[in-house]
Amino acid sequence: VVSTQSTGEGGRFHVDRWIRKVEPDGTPGGGGITCIMQDGEVFEKAGVNISVVHGTLSKQAIQQMKSRGKDLFGDTVKFTAMGISSVVHPVNPHVPTMHFNYRYFEIPGERKMWWFGGGTDLTPTYLNTEDAKTFSPDSQGCV
Repeated sequence: VVSTQSTGEGGRFHVDRWIRKVEPDGTPGGGGITCIMQDGEVFEKAGVNISVVHGTLSKQAIQQMKSRGKDLFGDTVKFTAMGISSVVHPVNPHVPTMHFNYRYFEIPGERKMWWFGGGTDLTPTYLNTEDAKTFSPDSQGCV
């Protein structure tokens, strides 16, 4: 995504790699990459974020999941989560802003549970009805 968006821009993304620290001793719980571009020739501003994190669910999160019917057991529940998102604001007002966000959440183990979600949207400054009709049906087969 970042290399494709950089093509023809004359600029590069600023990349910030981060680590999630989950324990007082600084034990890592995964991490991610945040990529930002500003003031490009095609994109006024563009961002891409990727994360892969893991750890132990808080007691509040366990309680909330149980209240939604999830069959969790024990006081310590491990998890893994990952996601990718992007927001792109083009310079040209006739090209819509685009956003996507896809995420995966998993509780590993013998009784593994998982969830996948997300979506994509276009936000036009000037509505082009034909673009709107084409975008939704075409994007449904992408996932």
